[in-house]
Amino acid sequence: MTPAELSRTVVRVVRSAVDEGALSMAGDAVPDAVKIERPRPGGGGDYASGVALKLAAAAGLPPRQVAEVLRQRIAGRPGIALVEISGPGFLNITLDRGGRHEVVREILDTPEAGIPYGCGDSLRGQSFEFADVAEERGRVVTEVVVRLLRAQGAVARIGETGEHLPLVGCPETRLSALVGADAARWAFLRAARHDRPRTDAEELLAQRESNALFRVRYAYARSRALTRNALELGFEGEVGPVPDGEVLLGLLSDHPGVLESAARHRAPDRLARQLEAVADELLRFQHGVLPLGDEKPSAAHRNRLALAEAAGTVLAGGLSLLGIDAPEFL
Repeated sequence: MTPAELSRTVVRVVRSAVDEGALSMAGDAVPDAVKIERPRPGGGGDYASGVALKLAAAAGLPPRQVAEVLRQRIAGRPGIALVEISGPGFLNITLDRGGRHEVVREILDTPEAGIPYGCGDSLRGQSFEFADVAEERGRVVTEVVVRLLRAQGAVARIGETGEHLPLVGCPETRLSALVGADAARWAFLRAARHDRPRTDAEELLAQRESNALFRVRYAYARSRALTRNALELGFEGEVGPVPDGEVLLGLLSDHPGVLESAARHRAPDRLARQLEAVADELLRFQHGVLPLGDEKPSAAHRNRLALAEAAGTVLAGGLSLLGIDAPEFL
């Protein structure tokens, strides 16, 4: 279950609690979306939500009492293993590990649906306009922020007037002319808006592990190579449990939340860092995907391959949002 799916589950639970009279509040007080985040210090589980604190006033109840009403209803939903209450009324949710690999199916199905994995409608109904700027970094960052906002359902555009994104400029005003468009975009976007981007041409172009963009693109290319190699061995990916892929599964499950956060905070660097994390874990995980020696392809190999392909899909989609090419051969 992804954070987006969990958010929809909690919204349905709130709505049913209101309809059944367990929470006495107006129907229009039910939120369209619920924020799902990693637990705060002192909390447990995989994810947490402060929805009970937000609903307490409308329900006329203490937050922990609202949380208990919701806890009982969320705990029985598919994909949920445990729901606990911490602090003043936070819901701490532990997912059912047995179904966690279903995120792989969702990712691999999204290209056919035409909607990239992680995109949503959390900002639907909101409109944003940004001022067109001539400075190279400002132009690139503004363009990607618009893409991220649109990916969350917002209406966003660049015009003659509008919001100016505050960000530190780049001492090299024509970086793309020195290192190419993709490397320059990565440098501009990987640095937080309040930080100065790295402009070392040698490092930005280096084909080695110290270059984060190289690692991300190489990881994507490896995911495609694994698919080709598996076909040569006579097998394809198949969604199923991957006990040794929990870290990678967690990163993929977090991806929708990262995209939403990057859009809300106008922070493309959050997406860039997420792609680095996915790439690094995929490069670690890849060594167990294909059979070794005389080993025959098994269900475990098929499941690992599907997970690697899903990670590659996320990397390609993320790079596309950043406006950077994802080569299949590198």
